[in-house]
Amino acid sequence: MKGFVIVAPLAFLLSAAPVFAQAAQQPPAQPKPAPPLTQPPATPPAQPAQPPAPFPVGAKTAFINPQRIFPESVEGKAAVARINTLIQKKQTEGQDRQKALQANQQKLQTSGAVMNEQARSQLEKEIEKQQVDGQRFQQDAQAEIQELQNEVQQEFIKKVSPLIEAVAKEKGLQMVFDLSNAGLAWWDPGLDLTTDVIKKLDGAKPATPPKP
Repeated sequence: MKGFVIVAPLAFLLSAAPVFAQAAQQPPAQPKPAPPLTQPPATPPAQPAQPPAPFPVGAKTAFINPQRIFPESVEGKAAVARINTLIQKKQTEGQDRQKALQANQQKLQTSGAVMNEQARSQLEKEIEKQQVDGQRFQQDAQAEIQELQNEVQQEFIKKVSPLIEAVAKEKGLQMVFDLSNAGLAWWDPGLDLTTDVIKKLDGAKPATPPKP
């Protein structure tokens, strides 16, 4: 099991959705909107309990399913919670920024005609600054979320890989496939070591609680 790699176990949990709503009316020459922030991972639907299939006698190969290990293990749930916490924090800040921008845009739309030239110009500059700052905030927030996702994924791989090796040695296996990348067309359900790995992972130590 040397060099075993779990590829992107977080990918199927994460999706994108816009955070900054477009204003109904924008002043001219506004910057191009930034890419949307990531939406918190949706909770996977609960799967009905299935009795474990017996491990085939004499088998020398098996497989694991990374897409089960993350949502079903205590450690994986804690990792996803860390990402959710950061996403919610950034979304709240982004929404506050958007509300302030919309308030100024509404003020310009309703009162701009009666403002003197200096006051109107100052308000337009403030709106432009809010748009630029909002775009930069959104880009920085997305980068910070992506960085945390990568960090969580690498930490999880480091924890899971030796456990897969331990289960494989206990069963006297020569090879363990990653179901998400092996391209297997058929397999005996008893060859699935995922549950064994999850039990070892959850039994290793308490999961680290998400940081505030």
